Amino acid sequence: MSTIIERSFKILEELSSHPKGRTLSELATKMDIPLSATHRLLNDLIECGYVRKDERHGEFTMTMQVVSLGLRFLSASGVVDVAQPALERLAARSGELVRLALVDVDQLIFVAKAQGATQGLRYDPEMGRPVTLACSAAGFAWLATKSEDEALRLLSKQGLGNPEDYGPAAPRSMKAVMAHVRAARKRGFSTTVDVFLPAMNSMAAPIHGADGEVLALLIIAGPMGRMPEERMLELGPALLETARELGRSSSFSPIFKRRPDQL
Repeated sequence: MSTIIERSFKILEELSSHPKGRTLSELATKMDIPLSATHRLLNDLIECGYVRKDERHGEFTMTMQVVSLGLRFLSASGVVDVAQPALERLAARSGELVRLALVDVDQLIFVAKAQGATQGLRYDPEMGRPVTLACSAAGFAWLATKSEDEALRLLSKQGLGNPEDYGPAAPRSMKAVMAHVRAARKRGFSTTVDVFLPAMNSMAAPIHGADGEVLALLIIAGPMGRMPEERMLELGPALLETARELGRSSSFSPIFKRRPDQL
């Protein structure tokens, strides 16, 4: 890959996590490249309309053009149109946040959601981010559909991350992650307690296409007080039925029709 292209995308990835902007020196330090090279890349991105500079404070921010590309892609794919009604029904049934994560080669990306909570604490994390396989119900459920060797390869590729950034029960070793994966494989869906975030629980099930390939993951997440382990087991049949429904509907979306390794 071209160094210029790779560095340009790295800048956009960094800016996507900092909506208030990053200075030239902050970006150069993060990228570990000279200030002059960083400045040239930023000027190219500004000229293309993907980055803007705040002349008063000297900070660079990502424009909505990148967001627009993603939204246009999802709109054209039809995936949200196909999935949203089912997500809304499951959200109403569970009273919690329901999310859809698409398989994108070796990672999962959140692309749609429905909020079922009408009062109290509403769990609603950011959209568009890759799923952390080692610390999430979606990750455990997806890895459960893989062989042991393939699951370990995917985990090794992404890494465990820093468990301190997640909940107190976040796995701290490959062995601990694989224990969650095997439990999900046995049950047919995964559950997490205090893993992704403190006092937050979640559950997930794979969505299979007509050929059996896993296309996406369906997730329910909410506060531990409203969604203890017993509640997750009660919601298991509804989660699995909605996953099957989405699998049957997958042929209506071009992005669902493609195999994950063709995305």
